Amino acid sequence: MYPLLETIQSPPDLRKLSRQQLAPLATELRDFLVESVSKTGGHFASNLGSIELTIALHYVFNTPDDRLVWDVGHQTYPHKILTGRRERMGSMRQKGGLAGFPKRDESEYDTFGVGHSSTSIGAALGMAVAAKTQGIERKCVAIIGDGSMTAGQAFEALNNAGAMDTDLLVVLNDNEMSISPNVGALNNYLAKLMSGRFYAAMREGSSKVLGIAPPLKEIASKVEEHVKGFFTPGTLFEEFGFNYIGPIDGHDVDVLVDTLSNIRSLKGPQFLHIVTKKGHGYKLAESDPVKYHGVTKFDPSNGLTSGKGGGKPQYTQVFGDWICDMAKRDPRLVGITPAMREGSGLVRFEQEHPDRYYDVAIAEQHAVTFAAGLACDGVKPVVAIYSTFLQRAYDQLIHDVALQNLPVLFAIDRAGLVGADGPTHAGAFDLSFLRCIPNLTVMAPSDENECRQMLYTGFQMNSPAAVRYPRGTGPGAEIQAEMTALPLGKGLVRRQGEKVAILAFGSMVTPALAAAEALNATVADMRFVKPLDAELVCRLAESHDLVITVEENVVMGGAGSACLEAMQAMGILKPVLQLGLPDDYVEHGDPAGMLADCGLDAAGIERSVRQRLAML
Repeated sequence: MYPLLETIQSPPDLRKLSRQQLAPLATELRDFLVESVSKTGGHFASNLGSIELTIALHYVFNTPDDRLVWDVGHQTYPHKILTGRRERMGSMRQKGGLAGFPKRDESEYDTFGVGHSSTSIGAALGMAVAAKTQGIERKCVAIIGDGSMTAGQAFEALNNAGAMDTDLLVVLNDNEMSISPNVGALNNYLAKLMSGRFYAAMREGSSKVLGIAPPLKEIASKVEEHVKGFFTPGTLFEEFGFNYIGPIDGHDVDVLVDTLSNIRSLKGPQFLHIVTKKGHGYKLAESDPVKYHGVTKFDPSNGLTSGKGGGKPQYTQVFGDWICDMAKRDPRLVGITPAMREGSGLVRFEQEHPDRYYDVAIAEQHAVTFAAGLACDGVKPVVAIYSTFLQRAYDQLIHDVALQNLPVLFAIDRAGLVGADGPTHAGAFDLSFLRCIPNLTVMAPSDENECRQMLYTGFQMNSPAAVRYPRGTGPGAEIQAEMTALPLGKGLVRRQGEKVAILAFGSMVTPALAAAEALNATVADMRFVKPLDAELVCRLAESHDLVITVEENVVMGGAGSACLEAMQAMGILKPVLQLGLPDDYVEHGDPAGMLADCGLDAAGIERSVRQRLAML
């Protein structure tokens, strides 16, 4: 089925092909990608849009000696296929299989591990400077999407790189969206740049100017400067010190190869602007790239189906329903997201309250400081953000919100392990890094209804509050329409037993209750990580022989540590076993299996408790 693709085990094989074979290869690679991802699920539309670019980059550059640094990694499946991993694509994002993102210990062609946006330019610049320092002739290329270009880190790197005499190529893969459609001034600038006659003329001009024989490079350079000066006087990227080239058609592999071949011989910072279409070559993904950004298994001939529906609501939906209900009650409420409208459950909120919805683009630091500014003047902001992305705004959380004790509510999605996306997206650290911040209330719901009530509780406070909840569904608790504020800092005993007291936080209450049935243990739903219910902790510690703390967060510095601190403060000496995520990065896989591997399912909790009891 894939006569060309099957001859390629690595980029050197690719470079043996003739130029005329590259377009047919792209067709085969696109067909293979559709077939592969339909069986495994994964990121889809972005990968379809990067096929020609990936072929051209590996064809022109001497990888892996020349460095390709991909941003985020949503678009790197073609890269993996061409770099010796085609036969393992069936294991994508499964336990023991290929990671969904570039990973340094997976392949020498994965030069930099990614998963979060906007790191590629800085990393590639570091590699370019390292090569220069060591006297090595090496080309370093950063491939970044227009969504990632909205983040401050990308501009920090551009600002630094443009002032350095370093050979660096930045390829802007412009498909007019990230996960959610792009917003902001830069997106408007790029759209204007590519519109109408301007884009057509520039694309044609770039093709003619850059796709010529090497002996004419000097003349071409002068012609190119004339074309650029006529069409794009003082472009944004040239102001940063880059030689700007483009925009060109990112699906024309011949133009890409010609352009990249000529750029390869240029010195100093270069910026190539290509235009692609997310989902290119698969009509369903082209027409709905948001829906096809990340997919489950599907039939390629029919595409994704809507599913039966009617099952348990996911925590994301619980939040989405709550914020819509709360907005009707309180006109001060606004919702803020850093480019994760769909993922954070804000689609309905945007539709119902477009004047109170703010997508600030991939700019987590700005999202938090923007919320702080709103809170200073009487608005009640709700920041919907993934746990792993809140890490990027830690200083703003402390300095701009908590230090000033401003009433900002953080709805922290994807807390704990996240499954197939793996350690780059896991929310493994938030309880540890949140509970040490003064003025901040931290809550962890054990079920869907508790999540709704905690969001309401946090919103009613006149100080910073955070509700962290996991990906996916909960135990299926009935959700009460009425909203009631929970008693601040108070836990709840869910089961009374003997000898063993399990202090469970958030998602761990359900498996703790199951384990407690076999152990006849007491289980407390602690609810609050900060302020901790120290009275409950100490009362249960004094009345039981063994205290178990369990959380879907790293053990180090987490909620269990808070319980130990409370016991120490009261002078209580009792055996304590802390269960949680290990001091390691938990690799991708099935979420339930990952928890079981960490001993955080019911059987694992029971096993650990029995082992500890045997030591008493």
